[in-house]
Amino acid sequence: MNERDHLFMARALKLARKGLYSTHPNPRVGCVIVRDGEIVGEGWHARAGEPHAEVHALRQAGERARGATAYVTLEPCSHHGRTPPCADALVAAGVGRVVAAMQDPNPQVAGRGLLRLANAGIEVLSGVLEAEARALNVGFIKRMESGLPFVRVKSAMSLDGRTAMASGESQWITGPAARAEVQRLRAQSSVVLSGADTVLADDARLTVRPEELGLDAELTALAQRRPPLRVLIDGRLRVPLDQTFFQVGSALVATCAVAIAPDRYQADGHELLAVPGSDGHVDLRKLMQELAVRGVNEVLVEAGPRLAGAFARAGLVDEYRIFVAPKLLGSSARPLFELPLDHMAEATELRILDIRAVGEDWQVTAVPKTA
Repeated sequence: MNERDHLFMARALKLARKGLYSTHPNPRVGCVIVRDGEIVGEGWHARAGEPHAEVHALRQAGERARGATAYVTLEPCSHHGRTPPCADALVAAGVGRVVAAMQDPNPQVAGRGLLRLANAGIEVLSGVLEAEARALNVGFIKRMESGLPFVRVKSAMSLDGRTAMASGESQWITGPAARAEVQRLRAQSSVVLSGADTVLADDARLTVRPEELGLDAELTALAQRRPPLRVLIDGRLRVPLDQTFFQVGSALVATCAVAIAPDRYQADGHELLAVPGSDGHVDLRKLMQELAVRGVNEVLVEAGPRLAGAFARAGLVDEYRIFVAPKLLGSSARPLFELPLDHMAEATELRILDIRAVGEDWQVTAVPKTA
């Protein structure tokens, strides 16, 4: 491993990030092929079912790939899925060396791709900029390793920690720049999820608004082709089908209502999913397990204090994205989370990863300290 390996892997990671909004349920992967210190081919994975990053890079490199070094942000696949194995493509192209950022956590690969390359006489190195590669695919990695998606809770609050007036009025706490950032968070997620309270109070839609993404034309078009699945947790089926939420696209409704009439939802293009629960409250862990089975990598929770607090109490939150507006909403306004605690020892401790200005607001990224 040398400085040149880091340089070219950084380029591969930059390419991989172009797939941030479109590769679900696949991981985001980039590849750079270098010969005699010069990049001769590069590519990135754009959509599931389409060629992987290595294939794009090899096509661009052509005969110049023979004897070259391939830098790839994830171990090349070794199994037949919707596309042929990339490890075989690298062997056939005659590359002399493969540098991977990390091993693939998918049990179908998990070292087999690197072994396939090594057995073909190709020099193999893994672990270059691994932390950066893992950060790019936190959802895919968590789903493969734990059978759960990566859950990100997004909330917006005033400086005094309030999210809405006592009446429920909440639009808009934050400014346009923060709202655009939320649109990008939605676009990169596999699922955008909320609860009945939020949908009824705010007439929430949970859709991605392309004009607010602030991306170039290519990435905007890809994001539009793969909108996130909208999931509504409605334990008692309180949200009527004529609500705006149901008029702007298909949705999945998770409920534990005893009397279920799925035909009414299917007729309008929606899916009703029965999830175990009690007292009208869906078992959130079982719902997350079901979503993972469906290939969901990242869940963005945009909900009121009750549901957001329920995710926190269930220990399901991997990351908090909290937008703080320079406003005071007062003591009668609603809190950020419903977390009834009596003692300081019960407090949830967080580790702040990043604080940055977003327009006139601030974005705080934090994770549970126990994570």
